[in-house]
Amino acid sequence: FFTLGNGFILIYNDVRRFGFFKLYKGSNLSSISFLKNLGPEPLGVNFNTQYFQKFIKNKNKNIKSMLMDQKCVSGLGNIYVNEALFMAKIHPLRVSSSIKKTEVSKLIYHIKSILKLSILKGGSTIRDFKNSSGKSGSFQQLFKVYGREGESCSRISCKEKIKKISISARSSFYCSNCQK
Repeated sequence: FFTLGNGFILIYNDVRRFGFFKLYKGSNLSSISFLKNLGPEPLGVNFNTQYFQKFIKNKNKNIKSMLMDQKCVSGLGNIYVNEALFMAKIHPLRVSSSIKKTEVSKLIYHIKSILKLSILKGGSTIRDFKNSSGKSGSFQQLFKVYGREGESCSRISCKEKIKKISISARSSFYCSNCQK
């Protein structure tokens, strides 16, 4: 709990322990090592087809791990990577360098559109997330693959069941028919 000068209280509750606080004197953010190594923001103009195509060139890492790598793109979460890969019809274990430019364009488009929709819906409430107004998000009601293991694919033309695997110690959901 941080009590601010204006009377507001900032509560930091990181049950999954992904975050941290670091205090620095001054304002020279470019000298902070963990910040200068971050990739572009996923909704920013610098995260585009040209950037991503160049970044994944000659990379043998799977695309799911690549998108979760903060050096590639900063702040893109597991749920949204699963959803974007499904929408772009790309298997999460596919080698990054094998993805064609047209597929990269589709993937970038879906990442941005999914994030924008999620923001409109207040995010994803999986357990007990609440925003600063105390409201739960509702994007989880629109999940196409995340958390839907064993359920039918959401595409009308597909009869396959959603599968779950672990990639880099993170749950990964996909349709083996749609995401070949």
